Amino acid sequence: MEEKLESLSQTVATANSLEALTRPLLEMLEVVTGLESTYLTSIDQEKAVQSICLARNTGELLIPEGLTVPWSDTLCKRCLEQDLRVVPNVSEVWGDSQAAAALGIQTYASAPVRASNGEVIGTLCAAGKTSRRLGPRARSALNLFSKLIAQHIEREELLGELRRSNEFLTRYSLTDSLTELPNRRALHDELGRLLARAARDGSYVLVGMFDLDGFKQINDQHGHIAGDQLLKQCAGRLAGMIRDTDMLARVGGDEFAFVGPGPVDEHEAHLAASELAARAAAVTAGAYRLRETQLHYPGASAGIVAVRFMSVDQALGVADAAMYDVKRERRHTRSETGAAIQKR
Repeated sequence: MEEKLESLSQTVATANSLEALTRPLLEMLEVVTGLESTYLTSIDQEKAVQSICLARNTGELLIPEGLTVPWSDTLCKRCLEQDLRVVPNVSEVWGDSQAAAALGIQTYASAPVRASNGEVIGTLCAAGKTSRRLGPRARSALNLFSKLIAQHIEREELLGELRRSNEFLTRYSLTDSLTELPNRRALHDELGRLLARAARDGSYVLVGMFDLDGFKQINDQHGHIAGDQLLKQCAGRLAGMIRDTDMLARVGGDEFAFVGPGPVDEHEAHLAASELAARAAAVTAGAYRLRETQLHYPGASAGIVAVRFMSVDQALGVADAAMYDVKRERRHTRSETGAAIQKR
């Protein structure tokens, strides 16, 4: 028995999950108590139920995993309320227990599994169909194992909270808080990945920059809330035109950027860039509802290029230059249109 306990203790020491810890503990508990069923339960105080999480059955008594019963009249609840750890004559002490009578339980041992705040979140139990008095060694093992399980559950919960916090912070550091789009840092990472892949397979990467013309005037005239609404609505329209493989990001006050995989063929790549630029200008133009104002917006200046064999900064620089070419052209067109109207 000592060799078996030693072997099981080594398994416990390397456990990296609740199940990996509990399975050998249940086997060890069966060895030191001599009881045929050992199991771990969880207790949901709000729903007032107790569930069998993990169980080990070596005799006629069968305690099935997954079984859920009302907490109100379980043997574990009676043990807690009466401050009992071991009852060797269940039929005499709790003759009114229908569950014990149905299963034929004569010996019952239970220790609470408590959270750090003292709340009972489960129990570690052992049961048998014959009457058996447990010695100090078995009682100590029951108490020790329940504490080990409680510590492991708490550690898993803390690790889970830490993991969720890290995931939140990572998303937060890569997300624009206003539009909930990826930010400049996220875009740089994605563009670097796309350029590296393009260098391997010879394909192109589509890179775009979008600037909301006249945004400052809108912000000044209608207020910052209206300006934020315009940014969010433009972001939604641009996001609706891109593919699942693309990324749209907010990289500045009124600037957005786009990256996505392009074709291998040079002509097709540049054609795809031109079509996307025209579509971006079209989807961002039109009517916007900003607070109580209906605004007709002429659309964003969009410069999209097809690049490869460049660094991230070089690729963004080329796209930025293309966007400013479009912006100058649109400004020149507006000036000519205004001059023609004045001559009339």
